[in-house]
Amino acid sequence: MTIDTDFFAEHGFILVPGVLSPEKLRAVQAETDRIVKAAAGVEDHDAIYDLEASHKPNAPRVRRIKTPHLHFPAFEELVRDAEVTNPVAALIGENIRLYGGKINIKAAGYGAPVEWHQDWAFYPHTNDDVLTVAILLDDMDADNGSLGIVAGSHKGPVFDHHADGAFCGALDLDANELDFSQAVQMAGKAGDMLIFHSRAVHGSPANRSNRQRRLLIWEMTAADAWPLAGLRDGYDEFERWVIRGEGSLVPRLEDVPVRMPYPLATHGGSIYENQRGMERQYFEHVGAAAGAD
Repeated sequence: MTIDTDFFAEHGFILVPGVLSPEKLRAVQAETDRIVKAAAGVEDHDAIYDLEASHKPNAPRVRRIKTPHLHFPAFEELVRDAEVTNPVAALIGENIRLYGGKINIKAAGYGAPVEWHQDWAFYPHTNDDVLTVAILLDDMDADNGSLGIVAGSHKGPVFDHHADGAFCGALDLDANELDFSQAVQMAGKAGDMLIFHSRAVHGSPANRSNRQRRLLIWEMTAADAWPLAGLRDGYDEFERWVIRGEGSLVPRLEDVPVRMPYPLATHGGSIYENQRGMERQYFEHVGAAAGAD
């Protein structure tokens, strides 16, 4: 499989078709379904589940499965699969570290939106060989809350993601000149993989359709990119998640734009909670995502 590195360098994203075989895709979908069903009885957000505002223990509504690679062996096995890491290696080299991961779920009819943001704003590193790698677990299009990316925005600055003096995980809509209406709407088939630069501005609306939209998302970096905020879980855990090649004790330092995510968000937790602190929203919450019931 050939990766168009020139296209990626220019636009900041690339869609790689058919990364997962039908067999692997079915297995991942089934495991995801099992985990969501297990949220029955869960009262509030925990180490695994981030819940919709309208979640009830007897009617589970999950908007994110947190760090599935830490809790479920199937996801650790998948993230180390060469079929997954080969396209990434074509973009940032053979030595790759997993920084984090999640499964974002936009349930049919109400799946929550995610406001415009840059992943880089959450975890700047010593260099910007830092990618977001998303496997589509369902077909994705404009009808079911597809991801939109502002092409070329990865070449620009890191925008302000603060409100009222605290980090809020979303762009200040009044402090930039981006035309979000021109964002490229990503569309693909289940099993495809979307890769985009961590500084690419992106967001997604609520899912108003009758089809769910799930993305298995990993944050992958070159192994010589070190997080500027330090090692969250210590060195041994940092090295454990070198998923391809080998680690490095020599951080590669590059002249990259940095704005630290401090003071911490008023609403802690996932991006959904962080973004509650923003002053003005771009996307409309609909149905159950708004907590109306």
